[in-house]
Amino acid sequence: MPAAKPRVLYVTDLGYDARGRVYHAEDIDLSARLRPDFTIALCHPHDVETLMPAFDAVVVRNSGPVMGFQREYDDFRAAAIRSGALIFNSLDGRGDMAGKQYLLDLTVAGYRVIPTIERAADLDRLPEVAEYVVKPKDGADSHGLEFVTLEGLQDVADGVLIQPRIDFDYEVSFYYVDDHFQYALYAPDTEHRWKLQRYEPTSADLKFASRFVEWNTLTHGITRVDACRAPDGSLLLVELEDLNPYLSLEVLDPQTRDDFVAAMGTSLRSLLASGQ
Repeated sequence: MPAAKPRVLYVTDLGYDARGRVYHAEDIDLSARLRPDFTIALCHPHDVETLMPAFDAVVVRNSGPVMGFQREYDDFRAAAIRSGALIFNSLDGRGDMAGKQYLLDLTVAGYRVIPTIERAADLDRLPEVAEYVVKPKDGADSHGLEFVTLEGLQDVADGVLIQPRIDFDYEVSFYYVDDHFQYALYAPDTEHRWKLQRYEPTSADLKFASRFVEWNTLTHGITRVDACRAPDGSLLLVELEDLNPYLSLEVLDPQTRDDFVAAMGTSLRSLLASGQ
């Protein structure tokens, strides 16, 4: 008899209405591509804590913003850590899976990131601009985001994220499995974030993106480094997505898509073999 395939609980919210993205289509396709090597069961994020003891590993994919199920997510993380469950992405990331504190930490550390503060009293750390972006530290998908003037900042409470509003040329995303670059996509029209095209990164672009992947020290999983091209031609980090980044697989040519799935399968098998 053939050896039993590893049992993988694949976490996704097939009903989540994501602006500009079709979560259910990507996850139906990706889970089907993984099925030859793994026994796959799809699971809503509300049910993962109950179901995961019956599986060899849990893959967290398009589960939607955590703010929509914060209690369930916190319980899942605590249970996974307590039981030693194998989670992909591994729970040691320092990017979005841990909240937006990394934007503040990277700003202080001098990384190429949109400069970020959490108190209007620290406004002297930001460049002077006509408008500022204010968003919650636990936000996602632009929930709670607003643009305010300098005068409007006086009414903003501490504990949020405050950034200068930058008139960037375009946004570009770099996709990694573990610490291996896979592909890059960009949105040439700034009004349509999710109308993406293939992007051929320069060596300088990859050096920029890889610095954040190295800083993150994620053991196993997929990272999307979101950046914008500033008016001076440099890249600035927008977000470090290491929880459940949408992959835009439908944009890729068949060979790149196959290569990505192969890399993800290799990483998942490495997680299962290491047991941590």
